[in-house]
Amino acid sequence: MHFTPVHVNIYNYVLNFTYTLPDQFGKWLWWRGNGRHEDVTLMTNEQKMAGKSRKTSIAVGVIIALLVVAAVVGFLVWLFIVRSKELENESTFYKPSPSTLVYSGQIKLLKPAYSPVYENPESAEFQQAAGELERIMNETFTRDPLLSKYYTKSVVTAFSEGTLAYHWSQFDIPETDQEIVPELTEDRVVEALRRSVRQEGKRVGSVAVTDSDITASSTDPRMARDPRSKKCFYSLTAETTSKEFTSPGHPGKYPAHSQCQWQIRAPKGQAIIVKFRTFHIEDNCASDYVAIYNSLSPDSTYAITKQCGLRPPTNPLEVVSSGNLMLVNLITDKVQKSGFRAVYSAIPTIPPGSCGSSMTSLFGNFTSPHFPSFYPPLVDCNWNINVPAGRKIKIEFNMFRVKEPGVDTLSCHKDYIEVLGKRYCGEKRRLVIPSTTNTLEVKFHSDESYTDKGFRITYNAFDPVNPCPGQFACTSGFCIKKEQQCDGWNDCEDMSDERNCKCDEEQFTCSNGQCKPQFFVCDRMNDCGDNSDEEHCDCGRAEERCGDGACIPQEFICDGKNDCADGSDEVSCQASPGICNDFSFKCKDKQCVNKVNAECDREADCSDGSDEEGCNCGVRPYKHNRIVGGQNADVGEWPWQVSLHFKTSGHVCGASIISNKWLLSAAHCFIQPDSAYKMTSSWQTYSGLRDQNIRDNVQQRTLKTIITHPNYDQMTYDYDISLLELSTPLNFTNTVHPICLPASTHVFSAGSSCFVTGWGTLREGGSVAQILQKAEVKVINDTVCNMVTEGQVTSRMLCSGYLTGGVDACQGDSGGPLVCRSDVGKWFQAGIVSWGEGCARRNKPGVYTRVTKLREWIREITNI
Repeated sequence: MHFTPVHVNIYNYVLNFTYTLPDQFGKWLWWRGNGRHEDVTLMTNEQKMAGKSRKTSIAVGVIIALLVVAAVVGFLVWLFIVRSKELENESTFYKPSPSTLVYSGQIKLLKPAYSPVYENPESAEFQQAAGELERIMNETFTRDPLLSKYYTKSVVTAFSEGTLAYHWSQFDIPETDQEIVPELTEDRVVEALRRSVRQEGKRVGSVAVTDSDITASSTDPRMARDPRSKKCFYSLTAETTSKEFTSPGHPGKYPAHSQCQWQIRAPKGQAIIVKFRTFHIEDNCASDYVAIYNSLSPDSTYAITKQCGLRPPTNPLEVVSSGNLMLVNLITDKVQKSGFRAVYSAIPTIPPGSCGSSMTSLFGNFTSPHFPSFYPPLVDCNWNINVPAGRKIKIEFNMFRVKEPGVDTLSCHKDYIEVLGKRYCGEKRRLVIPSTTNTLEVKFHSDESYTDKGFRITYNAFDPVNPCPGQFACTSGFCIKKEQQCDGWNDCEDMSDERNCKCDEEQFTCSNGQCKPQFFVCDRMNDCGDNSDEEHCDCGRAEERCGDGACIPQEFICDGKNDCADGSDEVSCQASPGICNDFSFKCKDKQCVNKVNAECDREADCSDGSDEEGCNCGVRPYKHNRIVGGQNADVGEWPWQVSLHFKTSGHVCGASIISNKWLLSAAHCFIQPDSAYKMTSSWQTYSGLRDQNIRDNVQQRTLKTIITHPNYDQMTYDYDISLLELSTPLNFTNTVHPICLPASTHVFSAGSSCFVTGWGTLREGGSVAQILQKAEVKVINDTVCNMVTEGQVTSRMLCSGYLTGGVDACQGDSGGPLVCRSDVGKWFQAGIVSWGEGCARRNKPGVYTRVTKLREWIREITNI
């Protein structure tokens, strides 16, 4: 007997079995999964037995064959009934391999004439027209010598007025042919279709095609949907009254590997607006996203936007089409979130030439179309401002987001605002443009793809002789307070307020004449612009410079001793594995990692992975724009911030969340002449708070324990730290989340940009702010800080000074956090607001409790 293995390939399942059959079974016919049958010859050895032996062999063969058939039947039952259900639950649709290329676009049809019946993919008219076009594309690509090797199929997904047909085609490239991918371009696909139409004539069957209006662009294969499939495919009609649609399962989690599509149509002459009331997609736009198109095809030529993440209620996603069509796609991987809830309606379109106005008042404002929703594609607007002779006009952008992927903001060749012959695009925090005469024209243009939130402009007429009454007039057009001139800060944003200055005794005079705070000297940052603040900071030939500016002998580097006050001489030393010093990150297994800031950096440096444990912290669930602007914090921007209220006095101190039951604050908030400050019953904590007068979604708690550091010194503010245990644990939400605590060896380098937050007073002697405030500061060189504070800082203190202009008072609170962002986006708490003039005056540093120096004390009490 000869044994031959047979493989039955059912989808991706391979059944292998071995059997013995005599040669008289001859040739069997097997049906393959691709719909074709094949002859399979079962080979045997020559007969070696006759008579009874042959009968025995036949009997054995039949029994084995029956067993094999039974096994196959059982396997098929499991596969098609049980496993198919499992697969359906695991994934909504098949996930194509990385070697799959899909091109989608549209084709202009001369015939048939458009009718609403073509909107229904189940109608005979749709299927006939779609079938003709699919046949044309199939013949086109199978004739192309290159495309035919990899072509799989073409699908027509929709028809619309015009008459336009929307399509996609798929090409599968094996791994062995990956080098051919660059040749399978959009142009190659489009040209093949155009050539086919030209060669065969524009009319093919019942469909008439023009070769000039054919588009195709590269598309995520997961968006290639067949409308005849009902799985997560929806056709919606927008009307003037709002309707709603949601992601599958909302408000619960959407299924893993969702591939959903909503085709939205409005009456002719109308546009569509979609407003996402809630929006939570995994914050990784490469794998999870909502993609919206100004078309019924996922053609990048007509993309409006692609979004992911968790959007705060203060910044909802709202998009507008230019015409009566829109396509919304939801694409996800295995990570599941709550998805979205959206309302949609039909609105009037913007007729050509109707966007803009003429204005003659002395002041006013205007916005991009549909602001704060995204402006629509394909719109041009003109605003003309005229004021009395002898006056000029100044426009100021309070919001500016005209950003598009891959666009050079120097050329602004796609969407732009044009003023005085110059184009502006991208994202800007502040922008002021003065006119040269008493008239000013503002133009706005958006092309067919990618839109954004747009802009809001205020304008006013001014006297060119006195453009800023009572203030300093910047060359840039800004008006700033006179006391901000020559203070070392670029308040005008063009340095015009820092030219020709005479520096005072608290400032450093740069070689270029600018004045800078003394604490900017020797901080390894070129603050002057000519590097003069960093000259004469070098150490001797045989010395090395510490991070705080001090100099030590070279032989002290990596000697395992704390020669630099900030430990910078030991922090990056390549010690032998397992050998620890005071500046190594210590793993739980007692091994050490000699790497700067090893904890929570997304790299497992410890063999036991302990450097990446407890890292669900220091993230902001809500997705915020890169430039938020202003000093008011946004909702959820600083989710670890806590407001501490004393009895009926309201807000008194700040704190930070370090776990669901522990807060970190300053000792001086509780050690006061009035003993009531030490009593837990005197305090209420508010987490998730932004506005002191609005308590929606705020978690109020009482205190169970107040622990101040036993070495706290009321005279010097040394060891100014306290731990607060909550009576009831917090529930972590989008606006309530812990900050990361740094390891004791974590380094916050001089010059690092950080943020201080709180409800501090907006002016000296004033009341606390109603809205949570933020201010950008930078870590100050320890040596310089000790000098400007006249030796009052200890090793347990950290100094920072304001980094950006426009800060007039303290945005931080006593006990509030000073936080810095790591290279991988994690936020760590560097300090606790303690004392210093820096909270009120820009050229004086603020002093904070240095968290790294007291990290072990925190761990001993909280086990965090």
